[in-house]
Amino acid sequence: MRFGLFGTGHWASHTHAAAIDAHPRSTLAGVWGRDPEKAEALARRYGVPAFRDADALIEAVDAVAVALPPDVQADIAARAAAAGRHLLLDKPLALTLAEADRVVAATEATGVASVVFFTFRFSPEVEAFLASATTTGGWHGARATFFASIYGPDSPYDSSQWRREQGALWDIGPHLLSVLLPVLGPVVEVAAMDGPRGIVQVLLKHADGAAATMALTLDAPPAATAFELAFHGESGLARLPSRDGDAVTALGLALDQLHHEVETGSRGGGCDARFARDVTAVLEAVATARTEGRTVRVAV
Repeated sequence: MRFGLFGTGHWASHTHAAAIDAHPRSTLAGVWGRDPEKAEALARRYGVPAFRDADALIEAVDAVAVALPPDVQADIAARAAAAGRHLLLDKPLALTLAEADRVVAATEATGVASVVFFTFRFSPEVEAFLASATTTGGWHGARATFFASIYGPDSPYDSSQWRREQGALWDIGPHLLSVLLPVLGPVVEVAAMDGPRGIVQVLLKHADGAAATMALTLDAPPAATAFELAFHGESGLARLPSRDGDAVTALGLALDQLHHEVETGSRGGGCDARFARDVTAVLEAVATARTEGRTVRVAV
């Protein structure tokens, strides 16, 4: 499968390009970026052409891999899907539900396969845990804490403008939701409150009555970084296991999933555009709850 890579930043060059180049059934066929010089440099590294026109790259490939800010990603994904190209996308799918719906509509109109790279979900350990937790059932809710520290001269994301503007809710919130939703089901109502250093405290009400909490930031003091996600219910506590492997390995599994869907004609493998749209709906509702200081229903 010939992939066009959209993006030239750290995630595009060190994860997407590396994973596609290493994958036995995938070929990196070209690069497009908003900065033509960076696109040329990345393309030279992998011996492929750099494209000045995004639609020309879409036309030249079988699938697109997008590692761009979510507002830029959504437009390219919709155009690629409308052209019949399969999609390997990043989270979050978009910054508005309207744009996420546009991507979903394009994939459903043409029948292309889509995989959204929720990193946690492309781990055998995590997937086995989620399957077991779903079978067990009886969960009353979950608590999740994700305190990251990504700002600083040694971080590849220090200059990421969209992360600075949108914060932890949109950057790492999707990771937590990608694990909570398969076990606890759809979120129907949310509330939120801000804290110091970009902390967002979120309360989620799920359709079956379970309640979950998320606490997250991208700007934790280095000594206060933390990650934990645990479900609680009739069977006690169940903590999400650590993931083995790096991001390139995980993206290789996402590529496997996309190839499987293309080859078999199956769709909806768990992390498709429709699932990512539902995550976007929750994020948009939380953003409204933070701004307006009220409980907000999640759009269906």
